[in-house]
Parts: sequence; structure tokens; C-alpha cells
Amino acid sequence: MHRLYAFALAAIIALTGALFLPTFLESQGVQAMELKSIAFEEGKPIPVQYTCDGPDISPPLTWSGVPAGTKSLALICDDPDAPMGTWVHWVYYDIPAEAGGLPEAVRPDEKPSPGGTHGKNDFRKLGYGGPCPPGGTHRYFFKLYALDTILGLGASATKKELLAAMEGHILEQAQLMGTYKRR
Repeated sequence: MHRLYAFALAAIIALTGALFLPTFLESQGVQAMELKSIAFEEGKPIPVQYTCDGPDISPPLTWSGVPAGTKSLALICDDPDAPMGTWVHWVYYDIPAEAGGLPEAVRPDEKPSPGGTHGKNDFRKLGYGGPCPPGGTHRYFFKLYALDTILGLGASATKKELLAAMEGHILEQAQLMGTYKRR
């Protein structure tokens, strides 16, 4: 019984710490990492030009609050609402730590001009593949990771390979979620 109590207490401490950590950090003059886009706001629809119903280009992204000691950044965009399980739309890693964002329409090259390396998405292509849900409204999570290393993975790494390589190297992360429903 004591183990269960200790586990529950640890879970409560971890949860409340996670809830209050950003507020505590800001009160100490430390900015939490934040990911935004001028194309859409958190929880709002992604414009058609960033989907399969339009030109299917990547949206512009900006970030701030990258922690000291960051050597590179990684970005994953996925859709947990896909009927066959989470669908990966973008895998991008070794983005330079000093980058403050990505422009609209990052080319799907192995080594795009903003720097870094593209992995393979679930469309089996390099670069960004926009929302294209078969039905209903889906959520698309853009997750940015600050890493204490440059991963050095070759082009075409999958989300699974990227997550394995990042293990133990994540300093902080930020997320932006947009939605899309086909007409």
C-alpha cells in the first residue's frame, strides 16, 4: 500500500510541477520555449495553402525562448487523429540552434536552405506533407525540440529513428496545434 501511495504522491508532484514550471521560470526571468506561426493560431484551422487541397507548402514558423546550451533543433509534425494511427507529416532535424524560425515553403530537399536535414514523412517523401484528412476535423501537432547535440543522422530518418536519437538530449520542447477539415 505504501508503494501505491508513494507513486500517487510522486505523480501529483510531477503534474503540479509541470503545471507551475512555466510560471515559475517566467518569474525568474527565464522564458519558456514557444512555437508560433503567422499563418494560424493555436487550436485554429490551418489555411488551405498548407494542405493537400492547396499548394501543400510548409507554413512559416517562428520560435523563441530556446534554452542556453542548445546545439540543434528538431521538428516533428503529426496527426494523431488519422484512422490508421498517428500520421507523420514532417520530420526535420539538425536545424541550426540560432535559427529563429522557418520560412514558408521550405523545399523538400535533403538539406534545405534554412539548414538542417529532412527526414521521411509517412507519405514516404522528404520534407513537409500537409494535412489531407480522409474525413472530419483532424489536429496537427508541430513539435519543436531543443537538443544538447547535433544528431548527425543522414537524410530520410523516420520519426521513430529521430525520437530514438533524441532520447536523453532534449533540453526543452514547444508545441503548436492547428486543425484542418477538408471541404
